[in-house]
Amino acid sequence: MLTYDIFEKVNNLCRSLELPLPNCILHVLIDTQQMVLNCTAAEPKIFMISTSRFGVGNREGSNMTPTGLHRITEKIGAGAPSGRIFKERIDTGIDWNNSMSGENCILTRILRLDGLETGVNKGPGIDSFERYIYIHGTNREEEIGTPLSHGCICMKNNDIIKLFDLVEEGTLVFIDQ
Repeated sequence: MLTYDIFEKVNNLCRSLELPLPNCILHVLIDTQQMVLNCTAAEPKIFMISTSRFGVGNREGSNMTPTGLHRITEKIGAGAPSGRIFKERIDTGIDWNNSMSGENCILTRILRLDGLETGVNKGPGIDSFERYIYIHGTNREEEIGTPLSHGCICMKNNDIIKLFDLVEEGTLVFIDQ
């Protein structure tokens, strides 16, 4: 979680991938189920999250959370109320309520990730973008902090609203074991 260490690690990856060096990095720590927004000009912001209940991995169909360097490629749901249900990245117009049943739903906001490392999270059979890996709100807020997803990174709905407003498309996300 040390800001300097993650910037050094991501900056080295960016140099090797010929990407511009970032001002902000979202650092996903699978082992502690936390995500840290590290920006050079601000104090880190820590969020509790949930990653995959199936573990860590990159294979299509595995329902695992992929590791490595990603970029936020789409921000979906600006202005939607907390608890809004999304299906296939489309606002259904329906808000989640406790009388509904269901698995881990995609609620409130979506930050869609695109893998940047060929052979790690980019390419045939392992592509995070093609696997629809997101950061999103959930109807299972009481389980945040324990693995529960099918590969995505889940957050409490108020937290995803805060994060959505703090990051831009293009923000780098480093998913770390």
